[in-house]
Amino acid sequence: MNKIMKTISAAAIAVASTGLPAVAQETTLRLSNWLPPSHPIVKDIVMPWAANVEEATEGRVTVQILDAPLGPPPAHFDLAATGAADVTFGVHGYTPGRFSLTQIAELPLNTPNSEALSVAYWRVHEAMLAENAEHQGVKVLAVWGHGPGHMFTTGADVSPMSAVEGLKIRVAGALTSQLAEEMSMVPLQAPSPKTYELLSGGVADAIYFPYESVPFFKLDSLLTKALRVDGGLYNVSFFMVMNQAKFDGMSDADKAAIDEVSGEVLVRMAGQAWDTADEAGLAALEGTVDFHDATEEEMVAIEEMSQPLYDTVRKAFDDKGVDFDAALEMLRSETQAVLSE
Repeated sequence: MNKIMKTISAAAIAVASTGLPAVAQETTLRLSNWLPPSHPIVKDIVMPWAANVEEATEGRVTVQILDAPLGPPPAHFDLAATGAADVTFGVHGYTPGRFSLTQIAELPLNTPNSEALSVAYWRVHEAMLAENAEHQGVKVLAVWGHGPGHMFTTGADVSPMSAVEGLKIRVAGALTSQLAEEMSMVPLQAPSPKTYELLSGGVADAIYFPYESVPFFKLDSLLTKALRVDGGLYNVSFFMVMNQAKFDGMSDADKAAIDEVSGEVLVRMAGQAWDTADEAGLAALEGTVDFHDATEEEMVAIEEMSQPLYDTVRKAFDDKGVDFDAALEMLRSETQAVLSE
């Protein structure tokens, strides 16, 4: 045994003395996924990012997308923060009251498309929101929003506005719940994979969703009417995060490589993927869903109904010492900047 150890030690000293590089340490990142593999978030965002990480690190870091989630959708932020998973993605609004500053990306009437809103949102996050540490325990790889969200019903009229009063509507987060109440509807909180069950069973009469999600969750056989609003009735803030300790334990080269393929690069890819999925989703709804575009009078009413949501987010910003007006102005100006590229 002593002879073997001496041989190993001698070899190690020889490598060090010749300046030859040591064998690179390989890292596997375990990513918990709660959506079907065919969903655009997985297929067009998570999987390409995983491939980019492997390429950028020259194979030293690989991402293992787990076959089954390590917990329900609302648990995924904490799965990463505690280290139960290395990487997760999810919806901020699935844990109401926990993330308040991210709600700026969910406000009505601000989403021309996913790419413009998402890139603008990331820039606001980096410039004004990240320092408030709402994402403790993780490295934020990306935040983004989907395309403009509209209201779909299983048959109830969407115009005039009074026609939706009393409808039970599936929502995802505090702001959409508040919007439903302002529209005199009854909000039902549920993750997106539960939507078919709610609508097919008659538990819900309506839903807020972007184009993409209606056919993906097979709701095009259930939904027949929709209220479409310029800029969207709502949005949802998504995150992709990595356990901070896991990231900190990597080599400087690998950390730099992951940064290179994350942040705005990943956010832009996410936005473009969602816009492509929305185009396909809208095409799939032709002849199935009767869209009503809000009239000027209805837009005025929707803007009035939206004001309490803006007040809610303003208060959240005030409570954390962040200038809401400056953040909103930046969000809107950066959105226009991306549209003008």
